[in-house]
Amino acid sequence: MKKSKHSALLLAAALALPLAGGAAEGIPPMGERGPGPGGGPGFGPGHGPGPGMRGPGMHFLHGLDLSDSQEDKVFQLMHSQAPYLREQHRAHEKAMQALHEMRNADKFDDAAATKLAQAAAQAQANITLAHVRTHQKVLALLTPEQRKQLEERKNRPHRAGGFNER
Repeated sequence: MKKSKHSALLLAAALALPLAGGAAEGIPPMGERGPGPGGGPGFGPGHGPGPGMRGPGMHFLHGLDLSDSQEDKVFQLMHSQAPYLREQHRAHEKAMQALHEMRNADKFDDAAATKLAQAAAQAQANITLAHVRTHQKVLALLTPEQRKQLEERKNRPHRAGGFNER
């Protein structure tokens, strides 16, 4: 029981690290950001809630009885990738902002727009690849029994609310 609470607290702390970074940078909360590139709130469809927040989904570890060593390694992985992810999110947002400003410009520069679109796409690709790599590193930390538990969970039917049945 104590380990389960400890695991939950550790994972919450690891996932909250990027939030603290965003707060320190003066990034407004999602509801206060205004429309994103897709016309919706925040960053638009398919984009995470903010720099560092679109993590590799460590929620899949919830309920696993991780050892202290495993928890420490997961925390270290999450913490070590935060600066890179923040940098990539900034690059993506900067390119998207410049593209957004170009949309209403008196004179359109197709070559510059192409370059910005490629920069935004490359930053997003870097973020996605970092998440996949981190996910794989976390999976490598798990015991065969823990991996089996994950596989069993994945194969369970889901309730209408989207939560796994317990």
